[in-house]
Amino acid sequence: MRRGWGMDPIVAAAGTALVSAMATDAWLQARTATVAMWRRIRPDHADGVGAELDVLRTQVLAARDADDEDTEQALAGAWRMHFQQFLADDPGLAAELRLLLDDHLGPVLSDTERTRVASVVMKAETHDNSRVYMSGRDQHITGA
Repeated sequence: MRRGWGMDPIVAAAGTALVSAMATDAWLQARTATVAMWRRIRPDHADGVGAELDVLRTQVLAARDADDEDTEQALAGAWRMHFQQFLADDPGLAAELRLLLDDHLGPVLSDTERTRVASVVMKAETHDNSRVYMSGRDQHITGA
């Protein structure tokens, strides 16, 4: 994991996908896979994670019912931080997180939710005060 450049893209995607999966009919399978991953990697925390996920699902469903995207994003942010710490402790666990995302969380999401989970990561550096232009789409630059 890169340090000092913000959140790892897999962390951002997994945290968002986990919270999005909570509002699906396939939540039980996604929950089971998430707890199983924790049981393999941090067995002493697996039961607590299961209980936390149950509480979190109730909060996500309430936020969706209230059309409260801010709360849902905050809950996803909390899980992104869990996953970020997970990788900070052991960067080699990125493969486990990718497997959870690709095999268990992503497939239960609707096309719209999968699009929400997708992310673009861009990075630019300059050491001589030159300009850097980055764009995820159209870019029009005028002037010198």
